[in-house]
Amino acid sequence: MNHSNLNKKVYIHTFGCQMNVHDSEKIAGIFSSCGYEQTENIKDADVIIINTCSIRQKAEQKFYSELGRLKGLKYKTPHLKIAVAGCIAQQKGNALFERFPYVDFIFGPNNIDSVQNWIEADRQKTNNPPIPPLSKGSKGGFRTTALDDNPEYHTKHLPLKREGKGRAWVSIMYGCDNFCSYCVVPYTRGREKSRPVSDIINEIKDISKNGFKEITLLGQNVNSYGKGLSEKIDFPGLLKAIHAIYGIERIRFVTSHPKDFSEKLIETARDLPKICEHIHLPIQAGSDKILSLMNRDYPYVKYKEKVEMLRHAIPEIAITTDIIVGFPGETDEDFQCTMNALKEIEFDGIFAFKYSKRPNTAAINLSGHINEKTKSERLSKVLDLQAEITYRKNTEFKGKTLEVLVEGVSKTDKNKLTGRTRSNKIVNFYGDENHTGTLIMVKILEAKQHSLYGEII
Repeated sequence: MNHSNLNKKVYIHTFGCQMNVHDSEKIAGIFSSCGYEQTENIKDADVIIINTCSIRQKAEQKFYSELGRLKGLKYKTPHLKIAVAGCIAQQKGNALFERFPYVDFIFGPNNIDSVQNWIEADRQKTNNPPIPPLSKGSKGGFRTTALDDNPEYHTKHLPLKREGKGRAWVSIMYGCDNFCSYCVVPYTRGREKSRPVSDIINEIKDISKNGFKEITLLGQNVNSYGKGLSEKIDFPGLLKAIHAIYGIERIRFVTSHPKDFSEKLIETARDLPKICEHIHLPIQAGSDKILSLMNRDYPYVKYKEKVEMLRHAIPEIAITTDIIVGFPGETDEDFQCTMNALKEIEFDGIFAFKYSKRPNTAAINLSGHINEKTKSERLSKVLDLQAEITYRKNTEFKGKTLEVLVEGVSKTDKNKLTGRTRSNKIVNFYGDENHTGTLIMVKILEAKQHSLYGEII
């Protein structure tokens, strides 16, 4: 620990998916190991990190608004350092310095290990000025980036400051090789690289020793785990190895690509009791034409067959998905195919979005881009239909007693606790906060649109 950093505080604002949340845990871990305290009050911070998401335009706009608001704070607080992390950092690079000259450091999702060097360099500048600048910044500061290829990043061991008590995220691979035509991930997170099995197992053993009951394995496409490793192992093999770890009682994983979602994986999920009865399997659209334009590499009928195999093998399985509406070339007939898919499959829940143009993606150059009004109308129809399906499915749990992992105080009602069932249903209930991080049994008394309400038994 650098004692010169004691009493300094870092504020981290995270946009985006579970991978970004987990990346922020690594960033927080590095700052903690360097003597920084994490603060929830941005005005108390000596360092502000904004961890960004570029997957959709809305998330990017939120980031720009947030960063714009920091200008006044930066100039009122000369010692304040501001860093931009994540996918927008990787994508925009030095262009962010031009637009926001008060930013000090920009680093991509595969260069989180550079944060420690940046902290140390800043400490040396403070204690032993001057040193040669990497690039001249505003008000006499120094600006730098960490955006280069970092081929061994997936093998590095970084300190972690995990959120919560019961659930833990574990990256098993980085990057993506699928190049869906709407997606920036291969450009911001690079190509697929699997972490060594021993690193994953050792991390999960440490998680178990620290009292966590549930882990979620993370990857852009967990189904392709093992590619490029010297050891012969696939994703079902990894799941079997993790299942043997003492103390871990629940295993989840995201995200699965339908084209690689195999019968072997379904059988593994059926046969290993620790694997939770929930699968997130993004369909994106119900039209074969649109799926082809998206470069998803499966027709609707093949996706539906895999859902049927899943439900046959694991009757209590909950299936959630992603939907994109208004993709270039999507006709009314194509959109109706998506609506029909929702009716036929009856997902437990969905994440639905309007298509948005993303830099470097193939979809930008497609013909037939849809206007915003039509996209909004289609999104509303999708959400309304799914709301009916989700509520009806939730009512089926009324009167049942379910195992719930308690996550803590509910964000929507501070008088209640919240947790998740094995099928990933959110349950709210009255109880002692000391239950946080434990598995309890809850009787479901009421079904709501996005959650269940129950009582501890």
